[in-house]
Amino acid sequence: MGQLSERPVNIDVGTGYELPEPHSAPDLVEVERGTPAGELLRRYWHPFALATDASDVPKPVRVLGEDLILFRDGSGRPGLVHHRCCHRGTSLYYGKVEERGIRCCYHGWLFDIEGNTLEMPCEPDRGQHLERYRQPWYPLVDYHGMLFTYMGPPQLKPAFPTYDILSDVAEGWEVVADDNNIGLHGDPTPCNWFQTHENVMDPFHVYVLHAGFSGNQFVAEMQSLPEVSWHFTPHGVKSHQDRELDDGRFFHRVTEVLMPNVRIVASPFVEHEGQATSVAWTLPISQTETKIFTILKRPIGSPARRASYGGKRWEELTETEHQQMPGDYEAMVGQGPVTLHSEERLASSDRGVVMFRHRFRECLEQMAAGDDPPAVSYNAQVQEARYEVRAGNYIGDRDEVINRG
Repeated sequence: MGQLSERPVNIDVGTGYELPEPHSAPDLVEVERGTPAGELLRRYWHPFALATDASDVPKPVRVLGEDLILFRDGSGRPGLVHHRCCHRGTSLYYGKVEERGIRCCYHGWLFDIEGNTLEMPCEPDRGQHLERYRQPWYPLVDYHGMLFTYMGPPQLKPAFPTYDILSDVAEGWEVVADDNNIGLHGDPTPCNWFQTHENVMDPFHVYVLHAGFSGNQFVAEMQSLPEVSWHFTPHGVKSHQDRELDDGRFFHRVTEVLMPNVRIVASPFVEHEGQATSVAWTLPISQTETKIFTILKRPIGSPARRASYGGKRWEELTETEHQQMPGDYEAMVGQGPVTLHSEERLASSDRGVVMFRHRFRECLEQMAAGDDPPAVSYNAQVQEARYEVRAGNYIGDRDEVINRG
């Protein structure tokens, strides 16, 4: 067949054929040790399990792409160690937890919660040079029933961060550790942590995804389009979302992200006016797995509220209903295991996302220059660093509430 003598006059524009090879931004999505982002993440404390998960049965966990074993020795102390025994490499998942630590099933080496070798049964005198052998381990803190670990350079371990809203608990209220992946439902979410976390600085998706497209999943106060502004803070980025309510009151809502992965979001059900009542962390389990851990305070015995999907819980929906009434899970996972940044076309309503990415990259530059990243404290006089939360739902007279966040 010969060549066409004439070319079409009206050439299609913007087809998929014109797309360049897509790619992700590695400086935003990598979590492994030795990568810039992975090293930045390792300069902070991260939650990874409930305190009740540590028991006399070894529990496998993955944090920042590393496979670890969680256990609690016979003295009640939790320990977190590398999953491969430092002797011959078999997994301590098959170990036995004893009074002083965890014993490897292969040759019986016994390690305490800090990886010290206590016994080497097959060696003379059960080990003459125990101090030469160390099982890799990480330090732990139990904060309100949530276990946190620090996986970075030991000499740069910061003070443990605490939050005023979790310390100031009124009578009749309780503080609860929650690992149910709030907003993303249950098991780890099969996508990169960054595409879920930057969503916190995207308040406009609430108006579309949660109020319009899928039906109102929260309350009437959250349904209208807000006036939004974003602001850099010393610790990260925050957004202000302002609404004039039908009854004439002014609704000033403040949301915060603290570097790198803390999210402080007031309840979208607006049960209480004032400061937010929870702090959450977006844990990068691996580059393609994420889970949100939350510590919240609430009236004793009050049930947790969840978004409503036509009167159903998210896990009760059929596949067709998930397609018809998507929530955060569908929007996040729908971007793929690791989103393709090269295919994005950002607009003015994405300013908060852009600012968070900019702040994250600033942190990478600071660390590369040898400076300390933000939101960490190295005060040698204290073991904890307290943060005063600004996020919250503030309702009342405009002049009265506008400066509270």
